[in-house]
Amino acid sequence: MAKNNIDTLVSEWDELSREFQDLEECNRKYIELLEQLHSHQHKCFNEIKHQRYRMNQISTSLRQFRNTQSEEEKQKVAELQKNTLKRKAQLHEIEQSLPTKSGRYLRIILGDVNVSILNRNDKVRYKDEYEKFKLILNVIGLLLAFLNLIFNYRALELSYIFLLVWYYCTLTIRESILKVNGSRIKGWWRAHHFISTVAAGVLLVWPQGEHWQLFRNQFMYFNAYISIVQYLQFGYQKGLLYRLKALGERHNMDITIEGFHSWMWRGLSFLLPFLFIGYAFQAYNAWTLYKLSFNPPDAPWHVSVMSGLFTLLFIGNITTTLLVVPEKIRERAKERYRLLSMGKSMKLRKQMKNSMSESDVSAQPSPASSPVAENSSKTVNSQGDKKDD
Repeated sequence: MAKNNIDTLVSEWDELSREFQDLEECNRKYIELLEQLHSHQHKCFNEIKHQRYRMNQISTSLRQFRNTQSEEEKQKVAELQKNTLKRKAQLHEIEQSLPTKSGRYLRIILGDVNVSILNRNDKVRYKDEYEKFKLILNVIGLLLAFLNLIFNYRALELSYIFLLVWYYCTLTIRESILKVNGSRIKGWWRAHHFISTVAAGVLLVWPQGEHWQLFRNQFMYFNAYISIVQYLQFGYQKGLLYRLKALGERHNMDITIEGFHSWMWRGLSFLLPFLFIGYAFQAYNAWTLYKLSFNPPDAPWHVSVMSGLFTLLFIGNITTTLLVVPEKIRERAKERYRLLSMGKSMKLRKQMKNSMSESDVSAQPSPASSPVAENSSKTVNSQGDKKDD
């Protein structure tokens, strides 16, 4: 009985060894593909660099035709400028499928690690997880802000402020990864979170005293309101992603690359008043802290520093918000070419998938070519021949 069990185990091990040989072969092919991938990536980088160099030469040479009088030359110059704009958009789209070097901030935090996401669906998934992360942390922050309004405990205050420090630090890292992977997030919004990290750090070391107690409740109300606005922004972003996916599957020309479309004005028109109220709240915080720096006397340095940081956040937020929408309108021409390029690449991928699926179907034996079908056809033909005889 034991011998039979040992023989069974030996046969199972032999079968496992054969499967391991298949694994080794699969791994060998995988390594070869990785080497080929690296070679193709390097070639793409060189070709992109060559394209940009030649385009710069052509653009420089075009400047001498600015004051040309010939109508034919004017048309050729306009066509070349249009093609140059289109080619830049196409190169940008190609770069989205290639790895990008991390910025200095990520290299300091994470080291020289490749954080590029090459798959388009994975990029969308990472962006979606980023929005969900902000939502969860803002809900937690809203609850802690209300608890701090109800209970005046120093440990609860410090827990909430430490959460703010960790939250904004994490946002700076995640947004830097998004930037590496092609996100066109405004530089101010990234700087906003760096400044917010500094502000949260100043709050963390602000000693409990008369000045803090006078500002404490106002600060908690402000954070509760900001958490609510962040929830509204999450709903707006989810609506954008959902409608973009729906429109993108229906027809590529219905949307732009950055998702700027006429129906988005409706969402912005609802969201903008809440944003501007939040910005006004920041200005009010700065003014309150400015007054606290003089009265009561002997204010710690944290008061004036926080007043300056809130002023900086207010100016940067309201200026960027007032400029971002008109800038999107001015960039619609460039985004149109990017959209055309993306549409062509998507159609090419679909054609490749369809051709692969058709080849798989054609590789399978059809009923008409099977031996049974051939025999049956021969029988029918022979019967037919007999009937004809």
